[in-house]
Amino acid sequence: MERFAADPAASIPHACHGWGETMAAYRFLGNEAVDWREIMAPHWEQTRRRMQQHPVMLCLQDTTELNFNGQETEGLGPLSYEAQRGMYLHPTYAVTPAREALGVLDAWMWARTKKDDSGKRGGPKESLRWVEGYDRIAEMAADFPHTRLVYVADREADLMPLMRRAHELGAPADWLIRAAHNRCLPDGGKLWDHTTAGTALGEITFTMTSRHGVKARPVRQQLWARRIELPAGKGGVAVTCIVAREIDAPKGAKPVEWRLLTNRQATSRDEVIELIDWYRARWEIEMLFDILKRAWCLPPPLFPSPPEPSFADLTPRFQSCF
Repeated sequence: MERFAADPAASIPHACHGWGETMAAYRFLGNEAVDWREIMAPHWEQTRRRMQQHPVMLCLQDTTELNFNGQETEGLGPLSYEAQRGMYLHPTYAVTPAREALGVLDAWMWARTKKDDSGKRGGPKESLRWVEGYDRIAEMAADFPHTRLVYVADREADLMPLMRRAHELGAPADWLIRAAHNRCLPDGGKLWDHTTAGTALGEITFTMTSRHGVKARPVRQQLWARRIELPAGKGGVAVTCIVAREIDAPKGAKPVEWRLLTNRQATSRDEVIELIDWYRARWEIEMLFDILKRAWCLPPPLFPSPPEPSFADLTPRFQSCF
């Protein structure tokens, strides 16, 4: 592991000393009795220990594709393009509000099954990973009596089953997600219009970092927040909806607007800004994915023959990034 960590982009033969050690590494990684979760367990435990030193911890969740198209790897499945081959990774990344990364808490890794003749895909619904992700954080909260855990996710996690589950559990961990749905309200109105009705609480100014070929630039947003009960089956779930809408955006630039949902109360400008800052920290998991893919060096010759790699072969690269 020390050699993998020293040079994460190295192939397994390059990281090992001699062919005998290389074959031993392949046998170990190909051993069906060795589960990748067991290999990651010491890292997960150390992450939890570091978290206990902080009053608030952001538990970031997101999903990324690992594209191994063209490689003879067992256990792969289709990606967003059906012809591509790879797997999906959905980790929980522990980050402080000051954006100090403490490590990974857990992860899902899976490969999709092929669609059948009717165009349907077998297996459990993939949206369950968001609800189960919150469940795991909620279970963990009991071990952190002096640390408040906050589940943070992007629009794909805007699911009523997740909010309802947190409500049923008594919200042992807070949740903060970006809204994807402009939900209908019992009075016939729409969620986002209802939230922005009336005077804004204030403004926030920050620098949007460069990403995907877009240069960094200052952003100035007006802020609204409204506490409301969303319909949830026979009952309802109380949430705070926040809208942060950019004003005076540069010519040609798309105004930055965020709509957030959370179980937390936020009635003042400072409370809303704190939640926006926590959501902005979600970008750290995107940086993690970029680091992992660079460290894994996904194209060959990461895993030259023999033998064919499997899920477990990826774990040393995942662990070496920390």
